[in-house]
Amino acid sequence: MDSQKDALHRIIATLANKNEELQNFIETLNHTLGRVQVNSTQVVSDLEEEFDTLYSILDEMKESMTNNIKQETVRKSHELQNQLTQSTSALESAEELLEFANNALHITDEGDFTKAAKQIKDRVTMAPAFRLTLKPKATDNMTHLMVDFSQERQLLQGLKFLPVPGAPEIMLGDCLVIDNEVTVAWRMPVEDSKIDHYILEYRKTKHEGLPRVKDEQRWEVVDDIKSTEHTLQGLRFDTRFMNFRVRACNKAAAGDYSDPVTLETRAFNFGFDSTSSHLNLKVEDRSVEWDPQGGKGVDSKVKGKENKGRSGTPSPKRTSLTRSPAPRGARDRFTGESYTVLGDTSVESGQHYWEVKPQKDCKSYSVGLAYRNLGKFDQLGKTSTSWCIHINNWLQNSFAAKHNNKAKNLDVPVPDSVGVYCDFDRGQLSFYNAENKQLLHTFKVKFTQPVVPAFMVWCGGLTLSTGLQIPSAVRSFQKTENGLGGSNSSICQQDPAEACDICLYDKLPSVDVP
Repeated sequence: MDSQKDALHRIIATLANKNEELQNFIETLNHTLGRVQVNSTQVVSDLEEEFDTLYSILDEMKESMTNNIKQETVRKSHELQNQLTQSTSALESAEELLEFANNALHITDEGDFTKAAKQIKDRVTMAPAFRLTLKPKATDNMTHLMVDFSQERQLLQGLKFLPVPGAPEIMLGDCLVIDNEVTVAWRMPVEDSKIDHYILEYRKTKHEGLPRVKDEQRWEVVDDIKSTEHTLQGLRFDTRFMNFRVRACNKAAAGDYSDPVTLETRAFNFGFDSTSSHLNLKVEDRSVEWDPQGGKGVDSKVKGKENKGRSGTPSPKRTSLTRSPAPRGARDRFTGESYTVLGDTSVESGQHYWEVKPQKDCKSYSVGLAYRNLGKFDQLGKTSTSWCIHINNWLQNSFAAKHNNKAKNLDVPVPDSVGVYCDFDRGQLSFYNAENKQLLHTFKVKFTQPVVPAFMVWCGGLTLSTGLQIPSAVRSFQKTENGLGGSNSSICQQDPAEACDICLYDKLPSVDVP
């Protein structure tokens, strides 16, 4: 009976998966069918636009060439008209002189005849008819302005749709996801010399496998890619997967999309747990800031009770203002001198990484891990349930690793931002300079329960960066050093009752910090 039920459960699961696949496929078909109509209308519009452009070019060329013919006609007409005017005037002068010469033949007086002959000779010498070029300055030939459209006519008659580029193939084995960068590589199944560029599209998704038409994310577009590989940089991996597809384009058309691929982009995502934050902390999803005006109005007796027996150094800006009672939720808010807020997501296994950047004028802050049972009056690093590095820029600068009310000064420059690496299974907590990945300090811890990111802020603020993969430089360092911290001494974090010979806690002084 049980085996039959198990078999039936497997059949049901198989049918459910197939049902989901078919539903997704039907949605894809319906979406594709709708896009056929939309795209058909678009290509007709594009075709009309191309022909209108061609008509416009032909009209412009016709007008320009007609103007050239008109200008040539005007030029030749002007030249010939000038010659005609000059020749007509010369002819009239020559006819007048000819008549005068004919009349001179009838003169009988020798003296008058000699005088007339001399005049005729002088006038002949200066006559325009003998100084004109009796050749037209322009011909009637206009064949140099004739156009032979035979080749263009053949081109137009042979006009056809430009071959659409084929769909590229994404080379899944050559794709790389590392350091919050994704490199996508593809190839053309058939070489195409007319390809001008590629278009890469991507989107984040929560679903493994083929992309879904009704996905919650829209496609992002990267255009004008000249090579068959592209790297997306500076991504925040706030979903587990990303879809990718690519298409090739020539001068006129874009080809079909490649078969989409889905790459895993898993990273640790969390925000600040506002229900845990001290009332003097203003918490957003990815930032926390000290607010000295927060939580006014608590009964002074409550405040006195909160501070009773605490060894923390009081804030220089403390006033007699009282705070309202902390609202109760999943846990009590931190209070008193514990200006703390926890992360909203627990770490129970695996390797994780996040970064924290302080404001430039932040007076004091801590970054680390803690168990969720950290007391609401407890300060980070002053209990056996919290580990942190602490930076103090008020009165006396200090940079230390803290745990169980013990501190180890760190002889390294204070970074502009801190990277936190947690390997829960190996029991390791390391802090890095987020810019150059220099190791700052390593704790070796035998975690006995889930931990949460923990932060302390006083007079300033912190910005949180999550959705980050473990940087390759950190991975390489961890493999090389096996988590021992290299030249930066790590502290063995065993239970004090089981402290080993290298445990430094008994040698470290207690340090109170704001």
